Amino acid sequence: MIRITAIRQTVYTDLMEQYENPIQHACDITPGQQWISVNGECPPGMCPSAWSSMREFVQSLARGEGNFYDGWMKNPMSAMISCNDGFRPFSFYIEAIE
Repeated sequence: MIRITAIRQTVYTDLMEQYENPIQHACDITPGQQWISVNGECPPGMCPSAWSSMREFVQSLARGEGNFYDGWMKNPMSAMISCNDGFRPFSFYIEAIE
């Protein structure tokens, strides 16, 4: 199993003002929110955009692989991945828990 934890969101208001059309609602994720991926599958309630950014890492960890980029993370069975929203990206810590 892989635990996915929402860590932090960054908001680039200057880029939003310059490039983005106004939208009412962009993201439901809150810091500290967690999901569990079983067998590398997308967990219920996970943002589809965030999942597309982390899917390969989650699936690799679910297969028992790790040590991404030759020692990038202190915990070799983890990764820190951000969603692909260029205006308000959320960072997620993903880690093997079993």
